[in-house]
Amino acid sequence: MGAAVIGIGLAFATTLLPARRDLRTITVSQARAIVGPPRQPLWARLYLDVILLAAAGLIFWQSVRSGYQVILAPEGVPTISVSYVTFLAPVLLWIGAALFAWRLSNGMLSSGRRVLRRAVEPAARGLSGVVAASMSRQRRLLSRGLVIMALTGSFAVSTAVFNATYAAQSRVDAQLTNGADVTATTSAATGLPSGIVDAVRPLPGVAAVEPMQHRFAYVGNDLQDLYGIDPRTIASATPMSDAFFGGGHASQVLAGLASHPDAVLVSDETVHDFQLQPGDLLRLRLQFAADHAYHIVQFHYVGIVREFPTAPRDSFLVANASYVAQQTGSNAFQTLLVRSGSPPAVAAELRRVLGPGSGATVQDVDSQLRITLSGLTALDLSGLTRLELAFAFVLAAAASGLVLGLGLAERRRTFAIVSALGANTRQLAAFVWSEAVFVTVGGTILGAVAGWLLAFVIVKELTGVFDPPPQHLFVPWGYLIAIAAITGAAVATAGSLAIRATRRPALRILREL
Repeated sequence: MGAAVIGIGLAFATTLLPARRDLRTITVSQARAIVGPPRQPLWARLYLDVILLAAAGLIFWQSVRSGYQVILAPEGVPTISVSYVTFLAPVLLWIGAALFAWRLSNGMLSSGRRVLRRAVEPAARGLSGVVAASMSRQRRLLSRGLVIMALTGSFAVSTAVFNATYAAQSRVDAQLTNGADVTATTSAATGLPSGIVDAVRPLPGVAAVEPMQHRFAYVGNDLQDLYGIDPRTIASATPMSDAFFGGGHASQVLAGLASHPDAVLVSDETVHDFQLQPGDLLRLRLQFAADHAYHIVQFHYVGIVREFPTAPRDSFLVANASYVAQQTGSNAFQTLLVRSGSPPAVAAELRRVLGPGSGATVQDVDSQLRITLSGLTALDLSGLTRLELAFAFVLAAAASGLVLGLGLAERRRTFAIVSALGANTRQLAAFVWSEAVFVTVGGTILGAVAGWLLAFVIVKELTGVFDPPPQHLFVPWGYLIAIAAITGAAVATAGSLAIRATRRPALRILREL
């Protein structure tokens, strides 16, 4: 809650305070304009922006290199370990990106006049040279507006991307714990009914069904969970993330498992304890159906598995279900994974099909998600997310229109003089739209880049919160397109009002100023 209050306060401070100052000093600052190239601020001469960005990159690199985790789970017990130095990286990145945006804008307006002239030519046409020169003289004002637009854009993008990634990964976490959208489980001794797969597949809302064995195997004196799967079809019923496996993509690891009937995937701990190398022979003891005793079955180690649907956090094994069934004399499976777009409804149908006497437990991912979001390593951010996204939406509209409107209002004296010299409305519009496009497009691009980097850094530093870690950032394109549309509408409104104001008699405007 405190972080949200601080974020809202900073956003207001960077938007409303400069606007209030401009309203009080608009004409004085223009009347006392200094002729000649203005001197750069002290922070620009000291390259403070570059220093801040380099410091942010160094802190981020150090945290990734050291394997910092905000959530630790020794012996399966989650605890929080916070390093506040690590969180300096996004703060320094945000400040450095804002200052660097000012440097880029000011440099473009002061030294890139030829490029600027070509850029504004579609809007200014024959006046492109004059418009470029005018924008160059107003580079301090335009750069300030661009920076505020960039800060607004970075807040909106970073908030939206992080929240989308958090929400998506929370569901992945719940799905990993539950096994799939809908999961039916029973004890290893009995197994689910043999015809349940064919009975569930035609149910409404069912997209895919996959059986999975859940047996037990002795690795030395250690009893571990063993999951028998069909590696060629398991991904149709539940997502297979690269983070589940070590040393390769999920598709490659599963293909390696499928290519060798006696292949087995083991945990990092088992690989370390037994100093295993790919291809090594493993003699595991599995329970046979004939006498219910444990007998030795030979496997060959082909890869590492770190996470798997329904699997515990400690050591476990993954093997080919067909090989396990052949060796143990039983093809019974204890877990049914179902992919569905409406998990609660399918779960209810599955309970009906299984019947009350089956002894099976049916769980859907929506119920598991509520349990997951109540744990230490996950929080339900849905309410805060809606507040942040709504504020970002309003801020984008208000800041874009307000900043551009104030900037154009500050130019009333210039527009009045140009109008008095004989410029028509179309020619004045060339100045307005060229400046509007420069501030809006430049601020949006720099803000989007900075926002994506901020989201990337925050998600990377909070990797331990996600189980498993996200393979990529999730981008809420619908929300960002809506933000872009409302920003464009606010800019168009501000520009149109500014052009309408230039139609007033020049002498009246000059008297008011």
